[in-house]
Amino acid sequence: MKQILNRLFDHESLTREEASAVMKNIAAGTYSDAQIAAFISVYLMRSIELEEVIGFRNALLELAVPMDLSEFDALDIVGTGGDGKNTFNISTCSCFVVAGAGYKVAKHGNYGATSVSGSSNVLEYFGAKFTTDIDIVKRSLDEAGFAYLHAPFCNPAMKNVAPVRKSLGVRTFFNVLGPLISPVRPNYQCLGVYNLKMMRLYNYIYQNLGVQYSVVHSLDGYDEISLTDTTKIVTNAGEFIFTPEEFGFQRLKQEDLWGGNTIDEAAKIFMNVLENKATEAQKNAVIINSAVAIQTRMPLKSINQCIEEAVHSLEGGYAKSVFGKFVENYK
Repeated sequence: MKQILNRLFDHESLTREEASAVMKNIAAGTYSDAQIAAFISVYLMRSIELEEVIGFRNALLELAVPMDLSEFDALDIVGTGGDGKNTFNISTCSCFVVAGAGYKVAKHGNYGATSVSGSSNVLEYFGAKFTTDIDIVKRSLDEAGFAYLHAPFCNPAMKNVAPVRKSLGVRTFFNVLGPLISPVRPNYQCLGVYNLKMMRLYNYIYQNLGVQYSVVHSLDGYDEISLTDTTKIVTNAGEFIFTPEEFGFQRLKQEDLWGGNTIDEAAKIFMNVLENKATEAQKNAVIINSAVAIQTRMPLKSINQCIEEAVHSLEGGYAKSVFGKFVENYK
């Protein structure tokens, strides 16, 4: 590690193979907490390179719990988190709407970092017990159309990093890796990011990995389509800019998306959405994010077609039905 650190301090970059080797050593407990902290700190002061990200990712996937769900060809809908907006669980609600529209969704998620309720928080609140039992995961995808992969269970190699990340208390490059290390290795991914720099990085990564993707960012800082400002979307087909009005929705206020101060409040909003009892603003935020996720899976469909499918799933009770079947499978 001393040699690696000296090189990094001299502004050198790691090759893909070197990055992979370092991550495997971190996972094996080869380095001390001080060395890991120093290593992480390098990337707080300079941008992480594409080859480094892919090397880290490859190592973590190699060490992840095997999870072959290729028969389902499922979509992942995820956000980087870290936008500091404390929105309600928009992307998690969207997962059930998309599954209710008939598409298989395998979400890789975690507890909230900068919000009251991350996806793991709200699903656990309603009684879901996380598992890596492949039979349970497959049954849920088959019966409900949705399965959930709790990141700490799927990526045990990260446990040696957790205390250091917690002590540092700042966003690190591991936040970048989160959406990339689902053991499912999905061919379709809809990702929300908190700034344009992150959007460019993921665009390069996804092009390199050869997946079908959409990366979304609201220009006022949300890691999802907030409808509070103009949204930029990058896909395999190119880069696009949309105002809320161009999507066919009224512009929202930031307070419309507030996720509450407690998990109880967050869970109430979540269930109100699935029961079609949410505010118009909350409902519309979920519908547009669901629609873009559907279009990621079915790129030849127009956004208006995808919006119609999302509305039908939510208003027809299909999204709520998916949620009920999922919780039943994960008890």
